[in-house]
Amino acid sequence: MVHEVVVPDNDAISVASAEDRLTVREKLGFGFGDAACNMSWGPVTMFLTYFYTDIFGLNAALIASMFLIVRLFDACMDPVIGALADRTTSVYGRFRPWILYGCIPFCGICILAFYTPDLTGNAKVVYAFCTYLLLSVLYSTVNIPYCSLGSVITANPQDRVSCQSYRFTMANCAVLLCSFTLLPLVDYFGAGNQQKGFFITNALFSVIGLTMFLMCVFNTRERIFPQHRVKENILVSFRSAFKNDQWLMVVAGMFIGCIPAFVCGGATIYFAKYLMHLDNVYTTLFISIGVVACVAGNLTTNMMTRYFCKVKLYIAVGFITAAISMMIFFVDPANVMLIFILNTLRAYIGAITVPVFWSFIADADDYGEWKLKKRMSGVYASGNLFALKVSLAIGGAITAMVLSLTHYVPEAAIQSPTTLNAIMMMITLIPAAGGVLTSTIFLFYRLDKKMMLRIQNDLRFGKYADSPEIS
Repeated sequence: MVHEVVVPDNDAISVASAEDRLTVREKLGFGFGDAACNMSWGPVTMFLTYFYTDIFGLNAALIASMFLIVRLFDACMDPVIGALADRTTSVYGRFRPWILYGCIPFCGICILAFYTPDLTGNAKVVYAFCTYLLLSVLYSTVNIPYCSLGSVITANPQDRVSCQSYRFTMANCAVLLCSFTLLPLVDYFGAGNQQKGFFITNALFSVIGLTMFLMCVFNTRERIFPQHRVKENILVSFRSAFKNDQWLMVVAGMFIGCIPAFVCGGATIYFAKYLMHLDNVYTTLFISIGVVACVAGNLTTNMMTRYFCKVKLYIAVGFITAAISMMIFFVDPANVMLIFILNTLRAYIGAITVPVFWSFIADADDYGEWKLKKRMSGVYASGNLFALKVSLAIGGAITAMVLSLTHYVPEAAIQSPTTLNAIMMMITLIPAAGGVLTSTIFLFYRLDKKMMLRIQNDLRFGKYADSPEIS
């Protein structure tokens, strides 16, 4: 077993053995990292827009511009943070120091983002812009190293899937906790003053998130280090990453798969309200059941990958969820029970492959070292997060554009047939197309179990893709 050490100045230690297994404690520790992200960042994604418009008092168009500028800047910063993390040397490894020293300022700025200062005019706009910019950048400084951590805490293929399963199960539980409790806690702590309520509630969530970050840092350890210290220019590392064809396939899968998912997610509330005609209580139930189904799917992943090749499983699930999306298209939305069942089934089956997909990033990192003699965990993780953030921006823009082009009328009791058809399309046809496209991409993905065992065995003995065969 490879123990945690300081990486030497000139050469790095060997990679961990695939026989090294993670304990339940370490898997839970890893899962706490994403739970922490969702406890701190969840209120931002779910309620910050509402806070800015209805509590803080900013113009909606101004908020949209601010979000766009910050998200583009943040996405461009991700690869830089990933490359810097790859070059970090510490007794805690390469990535855990970033989480350890970044979580306190990140959680602090999460609290300040929901504070309403006694300012007016441009001063208030500047405060909102600065806090949101810092919030986004500091989130990247903990989230990119955290995602990279999944590539280096184990070389065991089954444990890589298992720890991702723990991760997304705990992350979705944190999302559920935020969605169910935040607004009631705002009312409780604020006692009629929403400014006070949002500030105290988010401070509470941030403190919980900080505790979880520390549990992640001190209950995990990095076992895999690069065979050679990264000394090259950051731009050279970026160019090298594009020579990793399997990683490029993962990035393409992230980008193409997430856009339809974000479109579908953004349109869900409109589908429930205007096609299924659900009230607020049942709309919340409809969305929450989908999250619960995702938790159940994440819990199923580890068992499924014991019996099926995870690459084949990922491909099959993409086609299956596409078929379920098409089934929903042909169901009358008035048949609420059948829609509930199909949507829950789609969420459950689709969630099975989320931990699988994130384990692909670690596999592509091993492949990159084997092929290029360079381990760039931070660069690879940041590249996938870059694709995720860009797809989030595009997915949100598509949802807003479709509603605008079909003349959606906010809060109107009856929407036009064109609008209703567009909403149905975003819920069914677009995610169906995404499932088919991503599964088709991974038909050409080569890092199955057999290939990964060969790569990891070669790396243990210092062999690479261009090494001469030893008879």
